[in-house]
Amino acid sequence: MRKLWRGVASALVASALAMFVAAGAQAQGAAAPAKDLVLRGDAKCTKCHDQDDNPALLDISRTKHGVKADARTPTCTSCHGESESHINKPAGAAERPKPDRTFKRNDTHTTPAAQSEACTSCHKGGHLIQWAGSAHERTQTSCSSCHSVHVAKDQVLVRATQAGVCYTCHKDVRAQTFAVSAHPIRQGVMSCSSCHAPHGSLSERFSLVKSSVNDTCYTCHAGKRGPFLWPHPPVVEDCGNCHNPHGTNIAPMLNARSPYLCQQCHIIGQHPNVLRSGNALPSNTVGNLGNANTAYLVGQACANCHTKVHGSNHPSGNAFTR
Repeated sequence: MRKLWRGVASALVASALAMFVAAGAQAQGAAAPAKDLVLRGDAKCTKCHDQDDNPALLDISRTKHGVKADARTPTCTSCHGESESHINKPAGAAERPKPDRTFKRNDTHTTPAAQSEACTSCHKGGHLIQWAGSAHERTQTSCSSCHSVHVAKDQVLVRATQAGVCYTCHKDVRAQTFAVSAHPIRQGVMSCSSCHAPHGSLSERFSLVKSSVNDTCYTCHAGKRGPFLWPHPPVVEDCGNCHNPHGTNIAPMLNARSPYLCQQCHIIGQHPNVLRSGNALPSNTVGNLGNANTAYLVGQACANCHTKVHGSNHPSGNAFTR
């Protein structure tokens, strides 16, 4: 009887061992299902795209788009489409087809409108409500022309680096900011979006953050707003009549030197600011304040006397003197 039980036990052990070996062989033959690494449902992408990609696509995990927060968290296919032909390369294809949507500047595979549509399907309202019909939208500038989704820090969202992204297209403005007198953009004190609304605005010109040039300037230069008892008409009309906001070589960002700037409007003949050549100067050129035709102020700055050029509440009236 004891020999019988030993035989049965040996048979059971051999059978269990055979089943274990067979199960192991089957497990090796079938690959384990891929797991999501960053985003919900991204396993079919991350089985090829890993940390060695250049550019580093998985850096999206360090951005708001890659944080698993709630149902609004996008997936790879939310932006790039299902891209079945890209995932499963068709037999006989020389190269793997691109994803349904790609996001590159001057992309011939996906139009700028289609690129932006992938973004605006989620990003809508708020400061983006003016995107349709904005200057960038009309010129076929896509969201990905300025924004980089897969990087830890999007340069256009960082004040110190934002201007470099804008200068990719606005090269003339970049040159102006290197002038002697310019807004402190290069110093990182302010950015292009301090004055401009890149996604569109209700301003009459330049996609400004306020409805007009002056209102935008007054955001910082509130002291120039007034109201004044004696307003200066060109100042009330547009700060750009006298200033170039991106910079000039004439402080403070003036379009021309004084007195030439002032004489674009003030051309009356009975004021000593009338320009004369050296040979045509009157004999009494210095110190004769009683003669209105003298040229004792030739080449001098009008603001030496007319200091309140933005407007004045002084009893001297509209001469804007000290």
